[in-house]
Amino acid sequence: MSFSAVIVAAGEGLRAGPGEPKAWRALGGRPILRWSVEGLLAAGASEVVVVVARDRLSQADEALVGLQGWKAVTGGKTRAESVQAGLAALTAKAAQPVLIHDAARPFVGRSHVDRLLAALDLADGAIPTLPVPDTLKRGDGLVDETVSRDGLWRAGGHVAMVPGDPMLMKLTYPEDFMLAEQLCGGRRIVRMGQGIDAHRFGPGDVVWLGGIRIQHDLGLVGHSDADCALHALTDAVLGAIADGDIGEHFPPSDPQWKGASSNRFLLHAVSRVAARGGRILNADLTLICERPKIRPHRDAMRARIAELLGLPIDRVSVKATTTEGMGFTGREEGLMAQAVVAVETPI
Repeated sequence: MSFSAVIVAAGEGLRAGPGEPKAWRALGGRPILRWSVEGLLAAGASEVVVVVARDRLSQADEALVGLQGWKAVTGGKTRAESVQAGLAALTAKAAQPVLIHDAARPFVGRSHVDRLLAALDLADGAIPTLPVPDTLKRGDGLVDETVSRDGLWRAGGHVAMVPGDPMLMKLTYPEDFMLAEQLCGGRRIVRMGQGIDAHRFGPGDVVWLGGIRIQHDLGLVGHSDADCALHALTDAVLGAIADGDIGEHFPPSDPQWKGASSNRFLLHAVSRVAARGGRILNADLTLICERPKIRPHRDAMRARIAELLGLPIDRVSVKATTTEGMGFTGREEGLMAQAVVAVETPI
């Protein structure tokens, strides 16, 4: 069933103690807000609207870099007003379910979404609930009586109730964040991908490497712009998520890719990772050639690759080596690139 989602993240979270509001604090190395956006996108959301304070709009762009299918809008003074702002921003106006989610509950996943959507066959709304395990007391200073827990759930309203999950805990107090840090480590996995590409030299006076235009006395022969550095990185990203290779996604027999910028290929691979709720962790690229010399262009390549991958530059490495005159690269018939990429995805 198709659905949209609104994530409310406009509050200050004062009970969480000093520091940034909850949605912008780091959990497992990335913003808490990103966990919810990734989780709902991975669960199949066709659109996610993130509601934030006006002065946090640019911060949302930074926190969610590399993800597709979301947009941020400004919230209101109350939670209800923020929810209304999110609903108004949805582009899907047809009668499809909308999930309203609190950014302070970072561990939302497909199983939660599936239960909620299934319950909508029987009701106009649904909410996950958990039984109340604690003993309840009534009194005014002194205990007057013990309240029966029968029929009491950790939720309310006249809507369908589906089985909840303690992992949907709300991060409210400082100690909640310490618990969440311990929990988040077991819910994601780091995956590695490797890519190798080579192109031969041909007529021309420019080569493209790592997204950078380099003057040379030869060009590289290829169907696209023949940027073997970005091709190797694209294959490494796709390989990390077992999603085929660059030739499957961009067949050289397809004329639409004739002369195409390889930036598009790498951005596509990154979007495939994001669609699975994953993110790129780092990239290591090695160029093997006698010429052109890579060192003068290395920093520019790192900056461009970091931009395409949505990474800080200190997570992108570009190195170069030769084969000491051996083989096709040693004879300057062409050049080769090898790339390794680490990706983190939900288990």
